[in-house]
Amino acid sequence: MLLTQILESACVKVPLEGKDKESVITELVELLDANKLLTDKNGVLMSVLTREKTRSTGIGAGIAIPHGKCKGVKELVMAMGVCREDIDFQSIDSKPVHIVVLLASPIDKTGPHIQALARISRLMLDEEFKNKLQNAANAEELYKLISEKETD
Repeated sequence: MLLTQILESACVKVPLEGKDKESVITELVELLDANKLLTDKNGVLMSVLTREKTRSTGIGAGIAIPHGKCKGVKELVMAMGVCREDIDFQSIDSKPVHIVVLLASPIDKTGPHIQALARISRLMLDEEFKNKLQNAANAEELYKLISEKETD
């Protein structure tokens, strides 16, 4: 699975304006909704925030992958952004987050959801690539970096 198969360039935002975990998640859900990828914005937001309360999706190394499964989407959707300021996501390494990748998927489609989480995690293991993403000047540059990385 390539992330560019699910991530639309219009669903990337650099920089994110939110100052905390909930506002950043809300901002990314609103971006998906503005691009007509959701059937129930509030349902998606609630599923992601509920999942976040269960266990933080701050996976460490400055990355968070908030995600949820709900009836508010017809297929797996993704939004991504970079925060210029530190965001406390209660990450497993207790470090602040700068790169946020949000996934929402239908309840009955687990496979693509798991594949996307794995793909994101794999890409973020590349420290040089992760630093380029974090320092992207704008959404277009971030999307281009991902596209180029996936065609390497």
